[in-house]
Amino acid sequence: MHTLATTQLFRPAMKKLLLLSLIALSGAAAVQAAPARSEYITRIESCEAILREFMGNPATAIPPSVLQGAKALVIINQFKAGFLLGLKDGYGVIMVKRADGHWSLPVLVGAGEVSFGLQVGANAIETVMVITDDQVPRQLYNQRFNVGVDAKAVAGPKVAEKEQYNHDILKVPVLVYSKVKGLYAGATVKTGWLQRNDDANFSLYDTTYTMPELLYSDWVKPVPEVGPLMTYVQQIAP
Repeated sequence: MHTLATTQLFRPAMKKLLLLSLIALSGAAAVQAAPARSEYITRIESCEAILREFMGNPATAIPPSVLQGAKALVIINQFKAGFLLGLKDGYGVIMVKRADGHWSLPVLVGAGEVSFGLQVGANAIETVMVITDDQVPRQLYNQRFNVGVDAKAVAGPKVAEKEQYNHDILKVPVLVYSKVKGLYAGATVKTGWLQRNDDANFSLYDTTYTMPELLYSDWVKPVPEVGPLMTYVQQIAP
């Protein structure tokens, strides 16, 4: 039988073993293989599909008058991670309209932590953001951008609403269009963030240029896989 002294002798060793185990598990979780380039291409294609689906349905389509004033577009695909639509993870792309009227490369970003209230049963949320202030995309350079906090955001008017909406809404920096598994999120825009993802763009474009250069310069040429999205955005928001 173990005596009290024996038990006390083993306690430090057990604590050390437990600590080493926790460190090993943390390290294993941190060391994850980076997604293959094919995964980033899939993200681009899914964002294009999301935008086309929005524009193809009058209940979610963005009016031409809104797109005419767009300085940037963000398309987001996010995933449910909680019972009451606590979305913790996702991805998206951002594109900016340059001074010459042409749209930039689609630049991959991370996205997460969105809540649109109690919509139990939703598995994912798809969002298109129309940015009307050309300074907003630059906030992504050095920090996580919090929608509705770092820039005011409201639900954007839709084609189905004809011309009955208040045109002052077009002056709001971020107009949000969201769809949750066939249910529409309405006007509630709460916490949500976007964050630059340089590693993804390094892989997608085979470059060391980062978000500012990809969005605002012509130093990096489009890869074939992003062509359809760029063409479609130029078509709907010339």
